[in-house]
Parts: sequence; C-alpha cells; structure tokens
Amino acid sequence: MGTQENKASGRRFVEEVINRGNLAVIDELSGPNFVDHAAPPGVPADREGSKAFFAMLRAAFPDLHATIEDQVAEGDRVVQRVTSHGTMRGDFQGMPASGKEATWSGIHITRYADGKVVEHWAVIDQLGMLTQLGFAQAPGQPAGVAR
Repeated sequence: MGTQENKASGRRFVEEVINRGNLAVIDELSGPNFVDHAAPPGVPADREGSKAFFAMLRAAFPDLHATIEDQVAEGDRVVQRVTSHGTMRGDFQGMPASGKEATWSGIHITRYADGKVVEHWAVIDQLGMLTQLGFAQAPGQPAGVAR
C-alpha cells in the first residue's frame, strides 16, 4: 500500500475508533504484532491493550471527539496532529469523574507494513488535559490553585 492508503487508514482509525468507539476496527487496521510505544503504564502495548484503553477512554469521555488538524505521510509512516475534546463523565486511570470538559492536542506517528499499522508513537498534552479537568496545577500557578 502507498502513502494515500496509509493516510486513509489513519483517518479511519480516528473516525471509527476514537469518535465512534468501534473497537473492532483496531483488528482490521493493525497487524497481529502491533506495538504501541505510547501505551500508558499498566496497558499492554498490543492490539488488545489498545482496545482496552480506548474502551476506558470512551467510557470516561462518552462525548470524545478527535479532529485531525494535519496529516503527513512519507514512506511507511503517517504523522497526525490531532485535537481531542471531551467531558469527563466517568472514572479514568484512577481519577474520579470530574464532569469538566477538556481539549488537548497530540502528535501521533504510525508505521505501516503490508497495509497494517505495526507501530505507534505519540506525544500527548497530558498536563494541559489534567489541568483542565482539575487534577493538575498549571505551571506558574500558586500551590493549591487548579482551574
């Protein structure tokens, strides 16, 4: 497959898995030996771990929506700059539901082989997200002050 097919696969992942919660698409789009180098602690770095993570994320943020702001492909890699938004209505990774909305950004890099995602790396603005949800303090704020 070429870069256009890989980009289409990346867009499908965002629309189907993240925005609609269709976790079965993970098996369709990723290879059997998929490795998620950005898996959170305690989450297996394979397809089953990805399904579990997105199930937890969508349970905590039922209105989760991601928008691809930029997408670039070269060779066997696709890079996406994504903005995500959601309201924390359920517990997530040890944090109780805050009922607050958050918007955060991320950069995702996926590597493809034989038309399937085989590796994923990401950098996510977790501090920005946690600050908006009330679980972290923004840099430069006095101690004890959360948004």
